[in-house]
Amino acid sequence: MMTGSPMELVQPRNIADARAALRHVFIRDLVLDCSIGVHQFEREATQRVRINLDLAVREGETNGQLNDDLANVVCYEELTKGVRQLIARDHVNLVETLAEDMAAMCLTDKRVRSARIRIEKLDILEDAVSVGVEIERFNPEI
Repeated sequence: MMTGSPMELVQPRNIADARAALRHVFIRDLVLDCSIGVHQFEREATQRVRINLDLAVREGETNGQLNDDLANVVCYEELTKGVRQLIARDHVNLVETLAEDMAAMCLTDKRVRSARIRIEKLDILEDAVSVGVEIERFNPEI
């Protein structure tokens, strides 16, 4: 028997870690229209997807001293623009493909140690809040 609301079931793990000099950068519950899915009806109309990104970001040479300078952080506005660009491209069949592409985009910044991507299709099953996939990928440069 399921207890609690669906939102209580989805809790990101703690990523920020002072000992490891990691900062947690995230985008939470970004809902966009996307052309995604293998069925014909999914090719004919967009559907809503919910996207969550959780990034472990190395503080690196700044050692937490950001000097209030945007260049010293991974910018969530730029991440959001990248997500929107991926969503706006041609139709994609699999949620897994979109998640892999988003992870690859996040990992282009060498400060990003790991990217956890969660994509949910919100209107697919009448009796489920969402269906989807969550992946975690690591930066091979680190």
